[in-house]
Amino acid sequence: MFDVSFSELIVIAVVALIVIGPEKLPKVARTLGALAGRMQRYVAQVKEEVNREVRFQELQQLQQEIQETVTKTKETIESSVQNSIGAVSKEVSEFKLEASHPKAPEVESIDVTSIDTKPKAKRTRTKKVPTTE
Repeated sequence: MFDVSFSELIVIAVVALIVIGPEKLPKVARTLGALAGRMQRYVAQVKEEVNREVRFQELQQLQQEIQETVTKTKETIESSVQNSIGAVSKEVSEFKLEASHPKAPEVESIDVTSIDTKPKAKRTRTKKVPTTE
């Protein structure tokens, strides 16, 4: 933070010793140390709070992007399903029209009584086994 060399610290210590006096110097040094520690903790706390706010904003932005993506995907799926339903209903209506048309081809009827339902006998082959004598 501050660029203070060792020689400058010695000069500051000698001036403080002369101005404050040897009796009060340790108490003043402790007080200055405590104040410096408080200031460092306060700066660290402010930095952490700023970082937390930045992360929170990023998370909100990410959440908004995800919601937009979900909405777009939902709309795409709904339109795809509607198109599919429309195509199927069109096919069904065309099929109904073809079935109800008077020139529809007639299906030949099959006489089921003339079909032989008895199973045919299977021919079995016998193998000649050579005999050993």
